[in-house]
Amino acid sequence: MNESVPANPAAPLPRAALVAGLSIAVAGAVLFSTKAIVAKLLYRYHIDAVTLIAFRMLFSLPVFAAVALWKMRTQPPLSKQDRWRIVVLGLLGYYLSSYLDFLGLQHISVGLERLILFLTPTFVLLANVMIFKRRVRGTQWAALGLAYCGIVLVFVHDLAGATGSTWGGTFLGSLLVLGSAISYAVYLLGTGEMVTRIGSLRLVAYAMCVSSVACIAQFFLLRPASMLVQPAEVYWLSLVNGVFCTIFPVFMTMAAVQRIGAATASQAGMIGPVSTLFLGALILGEPVTGVQLAGTGLVLAGIYSLSLKK
Repeated sequence: MNESVPANPAAPLPRAALVAGLSIAVAGAVLFSTKAIVAKLLYRYHIDAVTLIAFRMLFSLPVFAAVALWKMRTQPPLSKQDRWRIVVLGLLGYYLSSYLDFLGLQHISVGLERLILFLTPTFVLLANVMIFKRRVRGTQWAALGLAYCGIVLVFVHDLAGATGSTWGGTFLGSLLVLGSAISYAVYLLGTGEMVTRIGSLRLVAYAMCVSSVACIAQFFLLRPASMLVQPAEVYWLSLVNGVFCTIFPVFMTMAAVQRIGAATASQAGMIGPVSTLFLGALILGEPVTGVQLAGTGLVLAGIYSLSLKK
C-alpha cells in the first residue's frame, strides 16, 4: 500500500488515479456491505447484535494489532495529540456509529435506517464546504443527487412499511441512526485530515484496535462469558465477517480516502448497500425487482460520473 501519495481534494486528479481510487472505494464498500448478509446468516443461530459485533472484532483484532505493532517498531512515535485523535476516531468510526445504528434499529424499520445512513456523504460534503472552506464542484453535487435518486427508488418500498411502534419510538430511532451517520462522517473527515501525515495503514490499524477493544469490552460488560461458546457455524461465519467484511474493506476504504479524498470516497461507497440486493438474491434467495434494478442503474450512473475527468 503506497502511503506517500498525497490526498489533496482541491487539486484535480489524473483520470487513471481517480478511477483506481474509485475502484478501491467501490470494492471496499461492497465487501463492507456484505456484513448484512453474514449477519442474517448469523442471526439464524439466535445470537444478538452485541455478541455478533464482539465475534467480528475478536477475529479481526489480531490482524490490526499485528499491523499496529509493526508500525510502532518501524515508524517514529506519534505525538500525544495524534494519539488522542486516533482514540477518538476509533471510538467514532467503528464503535459508536455501529452501536447507535443497532440501537436505532430497535425502533425503526431497516428501510428508514438505510435512507438515514445514506446522508453520510452529504455531511462529508457540507463539512468540506463549511468547516474546511473547500470548493465542491457542481459535478460532485450532480453525481450525489443522481445516486440519491437511485437509492430512494430502490428502498421506497421499505419506507412504505416503516410504521414503527409509536411516533415517539420512530423519532427516537431516527435520531439514533442520524447520530450514527454523523459519527461515521466525522470519522471519514478526521481520517482524511490525518492520513497524509500518519499514513493510511498505520492510521487504520491504530483506530481499529481502539474500536475492537471497545466492542469486546462492551460484550463482557453486557453479556456473560458463557455466550462465547457457540456452534461451529457461528465461528466460521464470524471469521468471514471479521476478515472479508471488516479487515479488507477497512484498509481499502482508507486507501481510497488517501487517493481521492473523503468526500468522493464516501459518495462511491453508496454502491455498497445497493450491492446487497444482488448478494441477497444470490445467497439468501431474496427477489430482485425491476424497481430495484432501475435504482441500481441510477446509483451506478452517479458513481460513473465521478470517474469522469474534471
